[in-house]
Amino acid sequence: MSVLVYTENWDGKFKKLSFELVSFAKGIAEMTGTSVTALSIGNVDAEELNKLGNYGASKIVEVKDDRLNHLINGAYSSIISQVAEKEGSSVVILSNNNTGKALAPRVSVKLKAGLVAGVNALPSSANPFIIKKKAFTGKAFANVKVKSDKKILTLNQNSFGVKESGGSASVEAFSPSLNDADFKTEVKDVHKVTGKVLLTDAEIVVSGGRGMKGPENWGPIEELAGLLGAATACSRPVSDEGWRPHEEHTGQTGKIIAPNLYIAAGISGAIQHVAGISSSKCIVAINKDNEAPIFEAADYGVIGDVMQVLPALIDAVKSFKSEN
Repeated sequence: MSVLVYTENWDGKFKKLSFELVSFAKGIAEMTGTSVTALSIGNVDAEELNKLGNYGASKIVEVKDDRLNHLINGAYSSIISQVAEKEGSSVVILSNNNTGKALAPRVSVKLKAGLVAGVNALPSSANPFIIKKKAFTGKAFANVKVKSDKKILTLNQNSFGVKESGGSASVEAFSPSLNDADFKTEVKDVHKVTGKVLLTDAEIVVSGGRGMKGPENWGPIEELAGLLGAATACSRPVSDEGWRPHEEHTGQTGKIIAPNLYIAAGISGAIQHVAGISSSKCIVAINKDNEAPIFEAADYGVIGDVMQVLPALIDAVKSFKSEN
């Protein structure tokens, strides 16, 4: 028996996201008296795989196949289900990112398992199995009881944290049974953004809204992001106007993110936008309207013109970095 966690890799490397998933799985394993099995799909070298043991995995199941170098939902969900059956896993954990959202429902159907998407804490009870998730676009919490024998959970990024346990893991190769139906989707080409921090991976995000007044004023947003090693983002009206690319749009209808720090410059704070960034650890809002809704969601607020506040903030960051 074990808790199975699917650890996604990016070009053969694990990111903080995967280590957080293993840490979370370790917490559930301790509650249920079982161990953690991590599943790695794709080409990952031994040194990288061994890192998973440091966060709580006692066993790593490795699946390699040249056809699996890119995400194919049918094949990946079949592999996860087969490994879960092989390991006797009653709990399967994935990230609540685009990959997890694509795979979790499929795995749930294959295993006849209950699915809880977007959890953000360890279960409050293992028997009965009760776990907390956000509801109503982040304005409330729901305690969900899962009655099925098998459970599928997707964990919100940056909601649990990374916890090192100092352990090690054994590695076992596994050859799943796959057929042509698993590869009905074929990846023809992949285009990746290079040279910038990906919004969904970023721990710091600097975002701008209509208060920036136009695309020609985006220089301070990009400069501050560069100084902080942050990603840039925007509100929906900004992307709709064509000031910024649509892949930077954060909110209920855009990307839902959970960085450690989210700086909202000139964003009013419509409920749809707040729904996409409410899981951020710390929200800093800059707006000249002291009644802007964004201040209700912010941990810190600066009332002032972004055209004056941002340059001052940039100078302060430069000064701090030069002194340290």
